[in-house]
Amino acid sequence: MRDGAASLMALALALLATTAQARSGAGAAALSEAITADDVEAATAALEAGADANAALGYGESPLSRAVETQDPALVAALLRHGARPNTADAMGLTPLALACERGNGAVVEQLLDAGADVRRPGAEGTLPLALCARFAPTETVTRILALGAPADRTDARGQTPLMWAAAGGKVGAMDALKTAGARVNQVTPKGFTPLFFAIASGSADAVAALIAAGADVGHRGPENTSALQMALYQKNWRAAALLVERGADLAEIDRNGNRPLHVAAASGDAALLALMLAKGADANGLTGPSRITWVTEANFGVPPPPVPPTPPLLIAARSGQADAMRQLVAAGAEKGFVAGNGTTVVLAAASGQSAAALAYAVELAPDVNVADGRKATPLHHVLSGNFHSELGAMLQILAIHGARTDIADASGRTPAQIAEDGLATVREVYLQVFAGKVSTALALSKP
Repeated sequence: MRDGAASLMALALALLATTAQARSGAGAAALSEAITADDVEAATAALEAGADANAALGYGESPLSRAVETQDPALVAALLRHGARPNTADAMGLTPLALACERGNGAVVEQLLDAGADVRRPGAEGTLPLALCARFAPTETVTRILALGAPADRTDARGQTPLMWAAAGGKVGAMDALKTAGARVNQVTPKGFTPLFFAIASGSADAVAALIAAGADVGHRGPENTSALQMALYQKNWRAAALLVERGADLAEIDRNGNRPLHVAAASGDAALLALMLAKGADANGLTGPSRITWVTEANFGVPPPPVPPTPPLLIAARSGQADAMRQLVAAGAEKGFVAGNGTTVVLAAASGQSAAALAYAVELAPDVNVADGRKATPLHHVLSGNFHSELGAMLQILAIHGARTDIADASGRTPAQIAEDGLATVREVYLQVFAGKVSTALALSKP
């Protein structure tokens, strides 16, 4: 009899446990769905019905972290009121505070800080919440985290400091707060980057200016011996480049691509930067040098491009379609009749671009439109060898007006007429409109 009663008791307890587990599972599911839907009322109801505010969801994510993802302060507040722990990390080591900093909502970060979130707890790769907030959150949030004792200069697994994170985001206010708290302006990562290089990469000239004013080392060399000016030019941060030119950056040095700073400025079309470099003594006829880039190729992916012969800025500007830059360079003494080692002239260079204005000015500088390069290709060959673009008709008209011939064969034996005949229908159509009286019968018949 006793054994029977004990068995009944065990069964009843098991049923109760099963029922409790079912209710708990249902409550967790209801809470999870409510958070995902950003439904504050439903989430509150689930919590008040007994759902665990700290039950682990998929990948170890906590309900609080999922609420942070919604960026809804009311939802975050509901979970915190019902006992959600602010320092529970997910499977990747990311805490709600780190996630909130990454999402950049200052109000949500403030809620977590008020609830006791640990500002000293590193997350993935040793990155502190401070670093994430420095890049993504408001300055006021960064200031408060610093006031709560977060170290201003601790490096993560990549050797990056919070100041570098702020610089990478171009966050001048956060940078100022970190510098006031003792962050080092010239800290260097194992790969050779300083906060200044991160600021340059951010695209923010204001961040660059702030670091220079704070004593950043503008002479520091990054990976592959890259200077700060070269970095700015690689990143097309023209305003930052101008700041560095003003600080006396070397305008004769050749970068890994074989370019001097003036070559890059000529291609950019940034008139102010080009004028500044010329005013600071950049050589309007300085030539490119050999590239230091190592090309890795396979049979299925082609071969490296042929080496580029020494080229002056004027030809770079012409090929880039920068007519105004061409004028600036000519006014500064650029040699109009320069011929590169492969036979390229200013007209041939402009014909390889997609600017009628650049081609028209190039023809003013060097009127021979039937000049040929080392492969016997004329400007008309070059214009027709590219894809269709909005300037194509105007460029063909310029060449036609100046007497471009359609029957000159290049080194492969192909004439401009044959290139048009065999090329894209859109290119052929424009060619025929311009050179209607100068094409072969076969080509005329092939017109769509």
